[in-house]
Amino acid sequence: MSSEPLSQKEIEDRLRELPGWAYENDRLVRTYRLGGHAAAGALVAHIVAVQEELNHHSDLTLGYNTVRVSVNTHSAGDSVTDSDFALAERVEALAPSHGVR
Repeated sequence: MSSEPLSQKEIEDRLRELPGWAYENDRLVRTYRLGGHAAAGALVAHIVAVQEELNHHSDLTLGYNTVRVSVNTHSAGDSVTDSDFALAERVEALAPSHGVR
């Protein structure tokens, strides 16, 4: 997987495949709303496991019933790369199993 920064157009094109995700301040971001705190915590734990598997880590913010994911690639000058999209796609695939609204 390339760790080269993606162009603005590449990011915009790929975001079309990830509804709910956005590009803000040189990062891919999404906030998930869940049924309660336990469900949000379980989603965070699941995301952490995926991040360990991919060896690529995001910033996660846990709220009462929300989880915010924010990611870019530090080794690529804090830019968005293929690795960030790979993580976002995996998170997006697992979120429904946690009751994301």
